[in-house]
Formats: sequence, structure tokens, C-alpha cells
Amino acid sequence: MLSLNVKDETSKLKSVVLGTAESNGKTPTAEEAYDPKSLQHIKEGTYPQETDMVAEMNAVEKVLKKYDVKVYRPEIIENYNQIFSRDIGFVIEDTFIKANILPDRNRELEAIDYIIKQINPKKVVQFPEDVHVEGGDVIPYHDYIFVGIYRGEDYKDFITARTNPKAIQALQELFPNKIVKSFNLRKSNTDPKNNALHLDCCFQPVGKDLAVIHKNGFLEEKEYNWLVSNFKKENIFEVTKEEMYNMFSNFFSISEEVVVSEKNFTRLNNWLRERGITVEEVPYAEISKQGGLLRCSTLPLERI
Repeated sequence: MLSLNVKDETSKLKSVVLGTAESNGKTPTAEEAYDPKSLQHIKEGTYPQETDMVAEMNAVEKVLKKYDVKVYRPEIIENYNQIFSRDIGFVIEDTFIKANILPDRNRELEAIDYIIKQINPKKVVQFPEDVHVEGGDVIPYHDYIFVGIYRGEDYKDFITARTNPKAIQALQELFPNKIVKSFNLRKSNTDPKNNALHLDCCFQPVGKDLAVIHKNGFLEEKEYNWLVSNFKKENIFEVTKEEMYNMFSNFFSISEEVVVSEKNFTRLNNWLRERGITVEEVPYAEISKQGGLLRCSTLPLERI
């Protein structure tokens, strides 16, 4: 049996599912795009090439193994995008939650079925179909589970709205000892600079009670202010609109002391180093053209 344990974003990582860019398939059409950033690069002819993305993901795997992390990869499905493993499931405490993802992406879950079969079946949960939740919107933090949602009545009009209010109730029932706190996120199908696809695209805890945050990602200022007062202003790295577009808040923590980050994120990486955190820099700019980065590509199974 696989042992699961995830209570936060920063405890020492023991095992993780890292997505794969192998046999990624041809460049999608504009109609097939799931997010505004992919759409932009499809239209501009700059959508990433498979060879570049495979190299970027291999660089991440190398760093993970350097820190003795057990790395699982999805089974390869021919001509199918399997990069963003965080979307398809997530672990809280000792429970694996299968995400109710966009129907076109169901096969991504099948590709990690060999991993899920190693988990105690009583600890594998799938919510009812009308409960939408993706792993990028779920951030466990001490007594809290932070969840990015979209509360608008036009929810169904946004392909970028991935987690709905019903997820809050479902998570609260599943984890009655936790405080499930929701954040209403800004959504756009067409403007990547005004779209927070997931909560981890505009906020992430790091180190010992530090945080990286982008104010414009939050539709309700009081919810942004709650995070600022909870983490304290001096412990927060504020991300600009351009930096949010480049996915600055989507790094990945191997422990409180070690973070994997994109090599071009100079301002962020320097800020982390000034606070005593080791930053393992990797090239990830090609994958970021699909609207996701390092946290999106990783699904932690066990932290200690």
C-alpha cells in the first residue's frame, strides 16, 4: 500500500506524481484551448514543442531525485497532454481525491490508475459529478484548506472556472477537523493577464509562513486582505500582473528550505534566497505557455 500524507505545501517531500510531456500530441486548435494563455500561443504560432517540454520536465525530475524524492510518472497515452498532474487529483492528509475535471481530460486519470490502485480504496474519494474541484485550486495550510473558486452565476460560461462552491461543502464534510476557506478568483477565457486559472496561479505559501501573492487574482479585496493579515505584509512577496502572467506563484516546494523555481524568475528567486531558502532553478518557460508551471505539474503523495 502507498502511504499518503499531505498536510501543507512545504513539509519535506517524500513522493510525488510528476506529469509527462511525452507523446503530447499536435498543437491544438484555438477551439480546443482550455485556457487563455494556451490560446494566445496557439494564435501567435509560439505553442511549445514536445522536445522542449520533455527536456524541461526531465530537469525537474533530476532535481526531485537529487533530494531523494520518489517520482512516479503517468503511463504514456499516445498524442495526449498529460503535463498537469495537479489538475487531476490531490492528497489531503491520507486521502486521495480524484478531481472531476473537464470531460476531455478523463483519460489523464486513467494514466495514473496504477498508482491509485496502490492506495487503500477506502482512502480514495471521488465527489458527485456536480462537485467541481481541481488540485490547483486546493492548498492545505495547517488547520486550513484554502480553495480557489468562482462564485459568479455565469460560472458555466468560463472554461477557466474549474472549482465551484459545492466543492467547499464537500471538502468540509470530508475534513470536518479543518477550516475550508474559499477565495473568489478572477476569470477570463480570453485575457491571460486577467485570469487566475487556479488559486496557485495567484497565491502560494512557501518556507516557514511566507507567501507569494497577486492581488488582482482575487475578485474580493477582503479575501486578499485576509491572507495579507494572516501571513503579515513583511512575509509576503507581491507579484505584478506581468509576473502573474509568467506564473511566478507556481513554484514547487520540496521542503521549507528548498524550492524548485523557473530560472528566469530573478526577483522572486532572490527574495527566497534572502530568506534562507535554497532555490533550484530549472527552465520551464515553454511549459508555462500552456498556463501552468511547476506546482501544476506535480501531485504530492507524501510529505513528512
